[in-house]
Amino acid sequence: QVEFVESGGGLVQPGGSLRLSCVVSGFSLAGSNMAWFRQAPGKEREGVSCISNRDGITYYRDSVKGRFTISRDNAKNTVYLQMNSLKPEDTAVYYCAPSRLRENGDYWPLIGEPGSSRFSWGQGTQVTVSS
Repeated sequence: QVEFVESGGGLVQPGGSLRLSCVVSGFSLAGSNMAWFRQAPGKEREGVSCISNRDGITYYRDSVKGRFTISRDNAKNTVYLQMNSLKPEDTAVYYCAPSRLRENGDYWPLIGEPGSSRFSWGQGTQVTVSS
């Protein structure tokens, strides 16, 4: 059984930092592109950042560029998201997932795709940025 366990969220003031972790079990992430997604109340889930499996190239949505850094440790089967200079608009539940990645940098989660029934969303980790 594949599990994604996200952690590291919390309440932080604007300008603060958090480091999210996603520990994966039942699945080796070494051969997969991995991404972080987030969902704010009343909004659709959106991609935050993706890291390729082949060469470690990273992609970020414009609103987090220069503030967030994605990384991976294949030996620990873990993906990280370092978030600095946090803003109230970063408030959301954050999830990790294996993803499809196009050469133009577009990516989307494998969860829900045909042939990917073994994947499902983890519980996520809540990030709240507020003074």
